[in-house]
Amino acid sequence: MNFSSARILVTNDDGIDAPGLKVLEKIARNISNDVWVIAPEKQQSGAAHSVSLHKPIRFRKLAEKCYAVSGTPTDCVITALRAIINEPVNLVLSGINRGPNVADDVTHSGTVAAAMEGTLCNIPSIAFSQAIDFDAEDPTVHWQTAEAYAPTIITKLLAEEWEKDIFFNVNFPDALPAQVKGVKCVAQGKHHLFKELIRDDSDGETSYWVNWADAGADPRRPDVDIHWLAENYVTVTPLCLDLTHYKLLNRLKHTIEA
Repeated sequence: MNFSSARILVTNDDGIDAPGLKVLEKIARNISNDVWVIAPEKQQSGAAHSVSLHKPIRFRKLAEKCYAVSGTPTDCVITALRAIINEPVNLVLSGINRGPNVADDVTHSGTVAAAMEGTLCNIPSIAFSQAIDFDAEDPTVHWQTAEAYAPTIITKLLAEEWEKDIFFNVNFPDALPAQVKGVKCVAQGKHHLFKELIRDDSDGETSYWVNWADAGADPRRPDVDIHWLAENYVTVTPLCLDLTHYKLLNRLKHTIEA
């Protein structure tokens, strides 16, 4: 289809006021004249593919075709499609997340989950994340890198014939546009990642914070997103909704089925 007339939904997990959302909206408006921005009222990082089942979802209009939703990124997509936009949506763009979503991150990411929900609704969907140096005291976020590379990647992906239940996860490196070495289409990698609980008694009551400690990529899997992103490449990874392990399934049919 001619995407200059496409209806595009832009959402994220960092919240309606996030700078990355503004960047992605700008990118979307260079593709189409019909762009809707519908994003969480508050920060929802780590929400994954959660849905608000035990509390009401509310939304408020901020401007023409711009709404803040009280729930998760998945709630935003559902609310956009079922309650706010009264016409079919042709493309879902999620992000641009402040920080990468590679390797195991995709299972926790609300940014990726919004694209997943769009795919469940049979809409072509892409998630975008901008890597930053979380170890820096005041990390610089190179939004201009995402802005420079996203339009071409979107155009090329939309020219592809997408298989059912497939969506894309795109990550931009922590580098200026001129420092980017290229684009790599690669598999999802694996972190050396562990989670710990940090005790906090500062307010007089014991509570805990989840801390993600990352010791880098798994060296046994070099040709993957986390490796190439660290080498200053943009990474593009096709992800699928079907989590079935077919090799094991076929074996189980012979060993377990009566």
